[in-house]
Parts: sequence; C-alpha cells; structure tokens
Amino acid sequence: MRDFVTVPMYTHVLLDLDHTLLDTDESLRLSFHDAMVAEGFENAGPEAADRYAKFRQINHGLWRQVEAGEFTPQQVHVERFVRLAGELGLDAAPQVMADAFALGMGRHGELYIGVRDLLDTLAEHCTMALVTNGLSPIQRARIERLDLERYFAAVTISAEVGVAKPDPAIFDLTFAELGEPDRALAIMVGDNAGSDIAGGNNAGIATCWYNPHGASASEIHAADYEIQILADLVPVVNGTLGQRPSRNG
Repeated sequence: MRDFVTVPMYTHVLLDLDHTLLDTDESLRLSFHDAMVAEGFENAGPEAADRYAKFRQINHGLWRQVEAGEFTPQQVHVERFVRLAGELGLDAAPQVMADAFALGMGRHGELYIGVRDLLDTLAEHCTMALVTNGLSPIQRARIERLDLERYFAAVTISAEVGVAKPDPAIFDLTFAELGEPDRALAIMVGDNAGSDIAGGNNAGIATCWYNPHGASASEIHAADYEIQILADLVPVVNGTLGQRPSRNG
C-alpha cells in the first residue's frame, strides 16, 4: 500500500459498497443459483445461463429506476423475480425466489483483493463513511460478515433512510452523522457514474470514479478523479494524483 502524507487533501472518504469494495458479480451469481434451487430449477447449462442473463438485465434496469427515484429498493426485492417469471414463463413463486436470493446476497461475495489493506490504511488517516443503495437485511448481513462496520463512522443504506444516490439528501444524512465536516475535505468514491459520481457532484463534494474495466467516461456525470486500481485511491486522498480536466481544467 502506498505511503500516506502527514495531512491528506481529503480527510473524509465516502465509499460505495457494491462493485467498489465487494465482488457483487460473484454475490449475484451465487445468490441467483440459490433462488433457482429454492423453486426446483436446474441451474446448469445454456437454459440456466439464459435465465441469469435475463435476470441481470431486469435487475440492472430496476436499480436504474431506483437511481431515478421511480422505484424503492424494497420494491426491487420481489419485482425483479415477478418480471423474470413473467418474461420467461416460469412456473415459480417470485416471493420464494426473492427471499432465497436475499439470503444468498448476504452470505455470498467477498471483498476485492486489496480492499482490506486499503481500508486499514485509510482508517489510520481519514474518517470514512459507507454510502450504499441497497436493501437493509442484505447490506447489514454483508457488513457484519465481512467485519466492515469498524472502519466507518457512518453507514448509510438507502432502504433504511428512504432516499438513494444520486439524491443529495442521502449525503446530507451522512454528513449529519459525521458531524457536518467541511465538504471541501470530502470525497465520494464509487464505480457507478449515475449514482456515486452524480450523487457526489449533487452533494457538492469531490468524486473519484473507480473504473476497473476502462469504460468510457461520462460527460454527464464527470468525476474529479478516475482510477482503475483501488490502491490508487491513496494518492487521490493524499492530493498527489492529478484531477481530471473534465471538471477542473
């Protein structure tokens, strides 16, 4: 892990959970398997792969609606399986699948390699908050299982507070729990331009886009910084990694 300066540029680091700290793809895959098994479906072969692809499409679309304020996380819980059963003609109970899936999401998925070291390093020099769009039982189960709460002075879960990123209200609640630090000293870090980066921009704080796959930058939701490996967050927080010209040039 890279060395920290004595006084970092950003003293408060807000972090996303899914796809930023946690391997959510693995969590989704294994949890979908649990959901299918709960209703007696064989979860192997081309047909199973097609079901999972359709599920990912539906799930992604619903979470985009959450970001737009058109759906709540609680509605996503069952609705994704209602739509899956309807579109694929599955003779299945969406509630049963949804409940098995939610249990799996809490049980499956590990932190990305290097995340624990990063959190240990940041915790020595910064105050951290976890700001996540998600269902409370799932996120709380993950936080407990992965022993994450000890790193964060605030944990804000959209389903618990009734507002989701990119709405600035979820950041207002987080900053209130942190004791209203200077927002000029805070930065939001996440993989999702439409929720994490747009949310940080809406809240008036610096943003860092974690972009491990090298996706095209968003002109609509431009970040101050872009990193492809999480270890590069240390020089961002230090102030030694230059800002993107899209917002600051």
